[in-house]
Amino acid sequence: MKYAGFCSAIAALLLTASALGQAPNLGYDDTPMQPNGKWRIHDGKRPQPRIVSPGAANSNPLPAPSDATVLVGERDDLSAWQMMDGAVPSWKMKDAVLETGTGLLRTKAEFTDFQLHVEFATPTVVKGDSQERGNSGVFLLGKFEVQVLDSYNNPTYPDGQAAAMYGQYPPLVNASRRPGEWQTYDIAFTAPRFSARGTLDKAAVVTVFHNGILVHNAAPFWGPTAHRKIDPYTPDNAKGPIALQDHGNPVRYRNVWIRTLKDYDQP
Repeated sequence: MKYAGFCSAIAALLLTASALGQAPNLGYDDTPMQPNGKWRIHDGKRPQPRIVSPGAANSNPLPAPSDATVLVGERDDLSAWQMMDGAVPSWKMKDAVLETGTGLLRTKAEFTDFQLHVEFATPTVVKGDSQERGNSGVFLLGKFEVQVLDSYNNPTYPDGQAAAMYGQYPPLVNASRRPGEWQTYDIAFTAPRFSARGTLDKAAVVTVFHNGILVHNAAPFWGPTAHRKIDPYTPDNAKGPIALQDHGNPVRYRNVWIRTLKDYDQP
């Protein structure tokens, strides 16, 4: 990806807005400030992450480790999944590729600390812009979203671009591939910890590699992610499913697997 191309997209948006006598609508200026007081949630004035071109992609999915639980694999099998209301999955899977359907899809199993591998592809034919282009999401414990978006030459508010901790932190860099190309998230997640009284002891922490490039380094979530707000921690956030979001865009997934993590010296 060329930085000049992204800058051209930003410039085009600014010129269009200027011609209409409007400010570019990259985000919001009426949302609450984030807890550190630096930026508003979905602040369009926040700096755009610099662009880093990832290395060559693997044409075929890499095999899962021997101790991994395969959630989306080589067989067209959605037995590990259900809709949020417990119904049979309405999303379609063909030739080992799962495509977003209507509603939020979640795993039947719940997790705490884990390593998660996800491969996804946004639509090859580009439609829409900003948040309406290749939008989906990977929800950790069903509460903490790592954003899925086509962020190749597609300006949006930085804490909502691909690989963002949605509404909280942009990725350290924009490592997005072209639309239609397979991309990877490799995620290490530690669930929040609560006292016996239900108060928060430790926040949820995530490390994310996007296409092999580090974009979050042991970063804590301020709380469950949401649009235009940050929800407070509650004890039921201590464990939960992996969920994939429907946002009205036909995003594809393949080769999704998870490994449960334990402390040192535990069998």
